[in-house]
Amino acid sequence: MDRNPGAVSPAPPDPLVGAPTLGVWKFASCDGCQLSLLDLEDELLALAGRVRIAYFLEASSATVEGPYDVSLVEGSVTTAHDAERIHEVRDASRALITIGACATAGGVQALRNFGDVAEFARAVYASPEYISTLATSTPISAHVPVDFELHGCPINKRQLLEVISAHLNRRRPRIRSHSVCVECKRRGTVCVMVAQGTPCLGPVTHAGCGALCPAYDRGCYGCFGPKETPNTLSLDEWSGLEDRDLVRVYRTFNATAPEFLKASQAHE
Repeated sequence: MDRNPGAVSPAPPDPLVGAPTLGVWKFASCDGCQLSLLDLEDELLALAGRVRIAYFLEASSATVEGPYDVSLVEGSVTTAHDAERIHEVRDASRALITIGACATAGGVQALRNFGDVAEFARAVYASPEYISTLATSTPISAHVPVDFELHGCPINKRQLLEVISAHLNRRRPRIRSHSVCVECKRRGTVCVMVAQGTPCLGPVTHAGCGALCPAYDRGCYGCFGPKETPNTLSLDEWSGLEDRDLVRVYRTFNATAPEFLKASQAHE
């Protein structure tokens, strides 16, 4: 018999008390890499059962103050405010991982680095005087120390899960550094450069997309950025492209990645 019917039952203990905390932060970007995290579906539920997702405004307005064991940062630094905010994120994070082309190489918006931002603003906005922006778009690593860079536009969700797991368990992520060409071979895709003469950045691009474009008879666009030690000079000779076209193919999603930037400048 209940001797105290008015008593309030104690709340059940929080199973995530003491669990590692994860923060996900957005800077200048399209949100595609954060959506890759949400696209984990069942794996995300398993992750949420072991990790306290303390800050992730793309998914929830509920937040928990840091410090955070792992922070994922999407987007580049394009404003003075973000140049200050990234230091706050770094100070509150044990490990800081940049995800996607914007965070690792400045993104498509880094094309401003080759032009006049004030002129762009005048051409696009009716009242450009209200626009507050920096003259350049820069990766997160240009402002604070970064513990790991995960490339892609957008990133590979399986690679993201591996990187998060590795850092939570304090081990090195198992992310292979070979080129897209290896992925073509694994899925049995005929080389579009050899068979069709189609220009392709696959030989110098980091794997991770599963060689999606070559599987549909299109050349690789370099979404995952340069692989380790890419031989761009050799590829340029094979491509058959003129200098102006080589500048254009290297200046897309990862235009200011050092290897692609050097390759494009060689043909200006």
